[in-house]
Amino acid sequence: MTTTVLITGASAGLGAAFARGFAAKGCDLVLVARDKDRLEAVAAGLAREFGTVCEVLPADLLDEGGLGAVAERLADRARPVDMLVNNAGFGLPAPFPYNPVEDEERMLDLLVKVPLRLTHAVLPGLRERRRGAVLNVSSVAGLLPTGTYGAAKAWITAFSESLRVDMEPYGVRVLAVVPGFTRTEFQERAGMDVSALRDAVWLEPGDVVARALKDLARRRPVSITGRRYQAYALAARHLPRGFVARKMARTRRAPADRPDGS
Repeated sequence: MTTTVLITGASAGLGAAFARGFAAKGCDLVLVARDKDRLEAVAAGLAREFGTVCEVLPADLLDEGGLGAVAERLADRARPVDMLVNNAGFGLPAPFPYNPVEDEERMLDLLVKVPLRLTHAVLPGLRERRRGAVLNVSSVAGLLPTGTYGAAKAWITAFSESLRVDMEPYGVRVLAVVPGFTRTEFQERAGMDVSALRDAVWLEPGDVVARALKDLARRRPVSITGRRYQAYALAARHLPRGFVARKMARTRRAPADRPDGS
């Protein structure tokens, strides 16, 4: 029986890497993103390399019609989806007080409302068939006080861990994928200056996906790639929250608000 995987944000970055990872395992794919041309290019490449059956589903997940279409596809019992990868997302370049509230609301919708809605759509079929999985892409940003993006990612991790408990009796696996800095278009699209980051902190998308698929097979609740980020996660659980908040607050201030004016 062929497994069908639906992946959001599948046109580039981690989404495209997940598509490649599942294609290599012989899965059929439903690829979701806004850019139809890029989706079709990803699908064509996977078909050539792996013989993958790819369904292209262009949709803007921040549009009610687009979100509804993907939710409907996930709930279609005649064409069952066995795994959902909630990967779509974006970040903002400035801390919360300096962003337009409309941008903050859009980000919160994509990082919280969309995966909640899509997961709710796919679960009845998974529960009925007593198999399948949901993978939610979170971030190490959710481990510490790192603005509203980090807060949303903390929610997706907590949501995943809770859902895992609810779905375990039905044989449905749930995994929170918690990557660190990964070489994708994410930072450029968010307008983030990451030029000061050392090469050692960067992860490759394929490595994040490979680790996630191994952890999924092992039925682990959370997947973190690399010893550096695993140590980071361990420290985040044990450092005093007040100390961490003070340290993070300085790095998140807008340049004009820094005490030294830098």
